[in-house]
Amino acid sequence: MIFRRFFALAALVLALPAFATPLGDDGLHKADWMQDTFKDLREDLAEANAEGKRLLVIIEQRGCIYCTKMHEEVFPTPEISAMLNEQFFVIQINMFGDVEVTDFDGTTLPEKDMVRRWNALFTPTMMFFPQDVAEGQIATQAAVAVMPGAFGRWTTLNLLNWINDEGYLGDEPFQKYHARIIQEQGITE
Repeated sequence: MIFRRFFALAALVLALPAFATPLGDDGLHKADWMQDTFKDLREDLAEANAEGKRLLVIIEQRGCIYCTKMHEEVFPTPEISAMLNEQFFVIQINMFGDVEVTDFDGTTLPEKDMVRRWNALFTPTMMFFPQDVAEGQIATQAAVAVMPGAFGRWTTLNLLNWINDEGYLGDEPFQKYHARIIQEQGITE
């Protein structure tokens, strides 16, 4: 009986992710590469640029199984975790939160209203921004790429590389870039 309980407990521990991202009081995952800011996108962009990083906004919600998948299976991948930590300035937005967010055009709304303004329907949603945003633009107009939903590690890694390499300025759309990289490296997702 004791051995059964021991093995059941050991199996449970082994089934848990090795580096589970802790949850905050709001029920959202709190990765060490996320920035704690006043959520003024103009200031966040300036700080990202000063650090030589790209601004990335991640919209998540409490209880989101797809957010959990990303935090437990995709983001902990060493290459992705390092890239998010070293090359991106990541701001987390709670889809149903009340913390005020200031958009690039100066409009300030609670998170839940800003998410509605941006027409973000899915979590997680990752919004990537250029180094310069034209005056008067809102986040959805300024974003160079938006990734709604959870994707595998290779899609995510390739997207991060494509953003860093400013692939969105070239002639090869992300889908073709991703397919080419996958084929060149013989990767199956």
